[in-house]
Amino acid sequence: MQQITILCVGRLKEAYLADACAEYQKRLQTLCKLQIIEIPAWKLPDDPAPAQIMQALEKEGAAILEKIPQNAAVIALCVEGKQQSSEAFSRMLQDYATAGKDKVCFLIGGSHGLCDAVKRRADKRLSVSEMTFPHQLFRVMLLEQIYRAKQIERGSKYHK
Repeated sequence: MQQITILCVGRLKEAYLADACAEYQKRLQTLCKLQIIEIPAWKLPDDPAPAQIMQALEKEGAAILEKIPQNAAVIALCVEGKQQSSEAFSRMLQDYATAGKDKVCFLIGGSHGLCDAVKRRADKRLSVSEMTFPHQLFRVMLLEQIYRAKQIERGSKYHK
């Protein structure tokens, strides 16, 4: 069974987002081994200077790099990543498994994204849209897409 880790900066603050994540975690129980690791967000002032943002990204990035599971395929979710369909996403997960990569790790940054060191560490960079989404909502979106990918793999009607 494929092991999927989601490393994300920050905690879910809204109950409705936590409920949605819990629902997809429940649905994924029999389809993969799922682990979500929350990295504390670096505290910034209300109007941070660019240097303060860079420092926060580097601190968060160091914590992310430390938590990446050994031998995992690493996928950074970032605006400059490549977009793909749900079917292609499902094939990507299947291809990792076929290639012997039974561990996949997704990286979700905080409100300022991911630092360059984390992006360089990634095996692949993905973007879901040119639109901007709150990183907390994106966690729900990623879980749904992982669930959809596993349903596509099974030939389920969920994807239709």
